[in-house]
Amino acid sequence: MRIALINENSQAAKNPMIYEQLKKVADSKGYTVDNYGMYSAEDSAQLTYVQCGILAGILLNSGAADFVVTGCGTGEGAMLACNAFPNVLCGHIESPLDAYLFSQVNDGNCIALPFAENFGWGGELQLRYIFERLFEQEGGGGYPKERVVPEQRNKKILDEVKKVTHKDMVAILAGLDKELAKGAVSGEKFADLFFVNCKDKDIENAVKELLK
Repeated sequence: MRIALINENSQAAKNPMIYEQLKKVADSKGYTVDNYGMYSAEDSAQLTYVQCGILAGILLNSGAADFVVTGCGTGEGAMLACNAFPNVLCGHIESPLDAYLFSQVNDGNCIALPFAENFGWGGELQLRYIFERLFEQEGGGGYPKERVVPEQRNKKILDEVKKVTHKDMVAILAGLDKELAKGAVSGEKFADLFFVNCKDKDIENAVKELLK
């Protein structure tokens, strides 16, 4: 699994710590973590939570990432922005229990974390425990076990609904304000991480058009 980490500007200073905790868990599973930043509050490319959603949509729809970890101060804005895009199913996660149930019941591919709320002493441990439960086992296993069949059925129904209610990613990128979308893909390491892992030529070309 290839996991992308995205941080918006208000919580950018926490990026190294978040990356460290995520990578510890990912390494134990044999997963790869790509850190798309922001890397510090002083980065030249300043990501808003809306741009985190745009970037998450690009990464997941292109196959450059299998899972996205993002967030903002409350996590709410990032969750709403991510869920605005096709093929992105983002949960708002506040605890290890949230993480486990989201993985097993909803089988999503993105989480939004509240990096400012209740983030005091032991905050890095809370993150690690969240990541451990999130990736404890393959998603979609269901909970409780007697609810597995209807939960899996509802997930498939939701996926089909999203296909109808969302445009494809190339059309979305073409319709967005160019400077807004360009800002989402202007991070220091974006090109190095994205183009080598992108599996969708149409989205790759759309992103190259943005970066001109």
